Amino acid sequence: MNASPLTTETQSVRRHRYFSFQRVLTIAGGTFTQLVRMKVFLFMLFFAAAIIASGFAFANLKTEQELKTMKDIGFAGMSFFCMIFAIAGTALLLPKDVEDRTLYTILCKPVPRLEYLMGKLAGVVILIFISLVCMDVLFSAVLHLKEKAVTADLVENLDFRRTLSSGEREVAEREIYERTSVQGLTWNLQAGVAAIFLKSVVLAIVALLMSTLASSTLFTIMASLAVMVIGHAQSMAREYLLAENAAGAVAWFIAGAVALLFPDFKSFDIVDAVVTGVSVPAAALWQMGGLTAVYVTLYMLAAWVIFAGKEL
Repeated sequence: MNASPLTTETQSVRRHRYFSFQRVLTIAGGTFTQLVRMKVFLFMLFFAAAIIASGFAFANLKTEQELKTMKDIGFAGMSFFCMIFAIAGTALLLPKDVEDRTLYTILCKPVPRLEYLMGKLAGVVILIFISLVCMDVLFSAVLHLKEKAVTADLVENLDFRRTLSSGEREVAEREIYERTSVQGLTWNLQAGVAAIFLKSVVLAIVALLMSTLASSTLFTIMASLAVMVIGHAQSMAREYLLAENAAGAVAWFIAGAVALLFPDFKSFDIVDAVVTGVSVPAAALWQMGGLTAVYVTLYMLAAWVIFAGKEL
């Protein structure tokens, strides 16, 4: 018995009401392609130039301090460019889709607005991930070469200390290798890279939320930067408000409201510890990952509620 046209149409509508990861991935792929066409990867040329230049700029130090300085520059460059990709890249998406009328083409199909937002965020996250991997590979390669050069110079300098016995020389060489290995290329550096990535994801969802509030790219960028500044400063403000001489019901309410509205970016700042050679425990990475998932979920739901009721 053939189904009636009404029944077939109802089943088709119901099928499209279900959440589809395929549609999210399709939008994510289109978003990634859109960002690549904007030539955002050209920014990485500046990072490459900075990293290669740092390999020669501090050659006169001839100590493990040269490696530490190079790590400072490398992580600062990765943080800066990922911040640009997360905020500016996300801020450009919705206004450009409205301008090109791509947004109307997508939403006139059976694509829920939540899937559209998730696809846009996923496209930015993919771009950040690929960019960070490329920068990490370049940074690791240059740092490894610099580590070998610094170690060779320090060991060579031992030849001028003729008073050293063979045993003393062996101990000195072992100390050199230990010092340079701590400041050189280690797996601990990847913890810093992971922290930069997670922080960038939070910045991207903040920018996406701001872009649903207004259609101005400049407003989105400025508001996202303001949230980032507040997120870095809220830990210090929380310590002040909740001090023993100032803690009270009002202080707890204010601290809770700020913590709910603004992400605590200080929780992702482990780069300084990584640069100095301090080992980052796996529990800290899991904590940052869980915190990122919470922020992404909350801000995505808020962006969805705002975007769902927005007249386009």
